[in-house]
Amino acid sequence: MGYRQILLLLTVLLAWPAVSTADVNAKVYRQYQALLSDHLVEKTLPENGLVSAFDYDAALAGEGLMERLSAQEQALREFNPGELEGREASVAFWINAYNFFMLAQILSEQPEGALVSSVWDYGGRLNPFVDNVFERQRFNVGGQNYSLNDIEKGILLGQAYADKGWKDARVHFAVNCASVGCPPLRARVYTADNLETLLAENTRRAFNTGRHLRVEGDTLYLTELFKWYEDDFTQAAGSEQAFISQWATPAVAEAVKQTESIRYIDYDWRLNRPENFGALQ
Repeated sequence: MGYRQILLLLTVLLAWPAVSTADVNAKVYRQYQALLSDHLVEKTLPENGLVSAFDYDAALAGEGLMERLSAQEQALREFNPGELEGREASVAFWINAYNFFMLAQILSEQPEGALVSSVWDYGGRLNPFVDNVFERQRFNVGGQNYSLNDIEKGILLGQAYADKGWKDARVHFAVNCASVGCPPLRARVYTADNLETLLAENTRRAFNTGRHLRVEGDTLYLTELFKWYEDDFTQAAGSEQAFISQWATPAVAEAVKQTESIRYIDYDWRLNRPENFGALQ
């Protein structure tokens, strides 16, 4: 190879875009992104609140769904999470894993041939002799089986991430349990590049959505997430109110500051399908 050819090759290589960790999630979750693009419905509410629903019926009626789910599951089985570099890529990866596996569970298992009305239909509350959907260790990443609880509580909110400074209570507004009461599923996968933007946006918009936060007189009504995961929010900011003030709009933060008591909004466990959201009708 002559000098000019070598110089040309070096020029091309230097101009070639480097593969960033942001690309990992976009590549690994290509099939999941296609599902979101085809079947997720998002709607902005007054005051910039947000609801979203997944059209399970349309997904099940379409062609190639099982092949798409199988291809995504295979991609995750074959991916080594040890290749993830840094907080952003890692946190984004496991949020995507949780949200995809929850969808895959519902789309691939319909008891008696019908969609569940709630994730609790799989067992737990109504059938205590069957592991609930959060405890089933059937979701494979890198050759290892995980439960949804393993991913959320053991990894994203677990001690190892806490020790690294990666634990983030805003994850509670990113993982989606396929229920009306859950903070919205988003229409794009999380990546290293968009993680911070989406975590901040999800949390802020949840606080502008009456299903998750509202003020009535001197009473603050909060999603039960704040009751179940109180330690995460207090560890992050000192108190539930302080956490809200940190991430809410100034108007919401000021309204919360004027309250004197907290009550919790009953969690709506109905499946997050469009017909279960009045705002989408």
